[in-house]
Amino acid sequence: MANGNVTGKAFDLKLFKRVMRYVGPYRALFYFTATLTIVLALLSPLRPWLIQMTVDDYIMVSNYEGLQNMVMLMVALLVVEALVQFFQTYLANWLGQSVIRDLRVNVYHHISDFRLKYFDQNAIGTLVTRTISDIETIADIFAQGILIIIGDLLKLFVVILFMFFFNWRLTLITLVSLPFLIVATNMFKNAIKSAFQDVRTQVSRLNAFVQEHITGMNIVQIFNREEIEYDRFKAINKLHRNAHIRTVIANAIFFPVVEILSALSLALLVWWGSKEVLAQRVELGHLMAFILFIYMLFRPIRQLADRFNVLQMGMVASDRVFKVLDTDSVIEDHGNRSASTIQGNISFRNVWFAYNEEDWVLKDISLEVEQGQTIAFVGATGAGKTSIINLLSRFYEYNKGNISIDGTDLRAFRLNELRAHIGVVLQDVFLFSDSIHNNITLQNPDITREQVIEAAKIVGAHEFIQRLPGNYDYNVKERGAMLSVGQRQLIAFIRAYVYNPRVLVLDEATSSVDTESEELIQNAIARLTENRTSIVIAHRLATIQQADTIIVLDAGRIIEKGNHQELLRRDGAYKRLYELQFTEAGAA
Repeated sequence: MANGNVTGKAFDLKLFKRVMRYVGPYRALFYFTATLTIVLALLSPLRPWLIQMTVDDYIMVSNYEGLQNMVMLMVALLVVEALVQFFQTYLANWLGQSVIRDLRVNVYHHISDFRLKYFDQNAIGTLVTRTISDIETIADIFAQGILIIIGDLLKLFVVILFMFFFNWRLTLITLVSLPFLIVATNMFKNAIKSAFQDVRTQVSRLNAFVQEHITGMNIVQIFNREEIEYDRFKAINKLHRNAHIRTVIANAIFFPVVEILSALSLALLVWWGSKEVLAQRVELGHLMAFILFIYMLFRPIRQLADRFNVLQMGMVASDRVFKVLDTDSVIEDHGNRSASTIQGNISFRNVWFAYNEEDWVLKDISLEVEQGQTIAFVGATGAGKTSIINLLSRFYEYNKGNISIDGTDLRAFRLNELRAHIGVVLQDVFLFSDSIHNNITLQNPDITREQVIEAAKIVGAHEFIQRLPGNYDYNVKERGAMLSVGQRQLIAFIRAYVYNPRVLVLDEATSSVDTESEELIQNAIARLTENRTSIVIAHRLATIQQADTIIVLDAGRIIEKGNHQELLRRDGAYKRLYELQFTEAGAA
């Protein structure tokens, strides 16, 4: 997956508009939250003004009754500010979480429509980063980013306006350090933007590495690669740390600079203002108000740097997430034919297929399968057997030729209906960390517990499930780790049976199981394939001898076709494979 960086602009308006499209359903809430942000910015400068009035008009003239009223007014103002701050913070965060909820659903739905080729070429951990942490970062655009930035900028404008209204000379003295602050902020902006882009890249790399290696930990341990992979992880983790340290360095330089400039402004104000007060050209209350104004001026500027960090992180994350959404790697579904009435007559005519350009995996494949027949594919690894079933389910698109079911082009069927009527049992059965019942039904409410139990009895798996704690409610853990290979395979057969597909595909369903499990699976296959069009890919030739047609593939081409006895009489490639396996079995 391309890393993709945000454009060189500090604030990418085009990108922000795309994020704002997800605010549409919450537009009224967004405007209300923005209004609260503006109100909060307008309320804050009122405190120094009230303090100035309290000092000059009441304290200096010993008006205790007026002083009491001013104190009550300031307390009331603080209460109002606190309430506005609460609702603004709560609503901004609620809005951000609602937006990313909708965006995450959109991203997940889009990823679920990707063709398998995309997952072949992109790390799963990277997609996890895009769907989880990157989208979470986008929420901060609303909670801590754009709304707060607008509020802080407005607060700065109002504060400076108040300062000029009070005393323009003191204001100019206070703002002497402002040009230096603008230069420092611009340098910080460029440094932090580059650092955050690197942070997101390293987070993605780290997630991809961890996800892949934890999933494949058995291979790491089998081949004694723990120390080597540990060293690789340390190297990737070091890059991740270094990327974060770059942001720390930028912040460590910028914030002291802001503090120094703030202290400089305060020193100049006290020096000049004290002289003015002593000369009775400036009232004491004005000087105290200006001291508060300086804190109100520099604090938002310092916080603006934090907000800018958040906004930059959100922009980088948005860019990466939208690159996933813009990825055109979905199977086009323009079909308008229902697949609910298909019978299972399958035809391949001069089909060519390549995963990459013209590196052909299947070459000029033509075959016919009639309703209810069982056809089997055999051949060496890489001969193209699995590619055929991938094309039939439209996990990949063929390049040339035509595939049809019941005389109708495969692409004319609605994709979801087509796949609903093609059941697939793979060699490597994937089970979710859930109960056996839910792994069989895949949360389909139309499949009852009674149907599951009946299917388990037919397949021959009911007895072993009954022996498990909780039987059909037993949690198989991640990828079915609590079950044996044969047990996982039987669960997959039950799953296929309860969905009652018109076409059944079995991919090397007995290649990795023991003899006892194989017998159960053979019985399950016999029940599953009965009166159903079936396509079987087999490594063990003993499992396909009853097939109506056996096709021998070599380097993507059909080299032999016929039933078991016909192929043995031809004394060709099938017979050599059969004799080789028979000899190996005898030797064993």
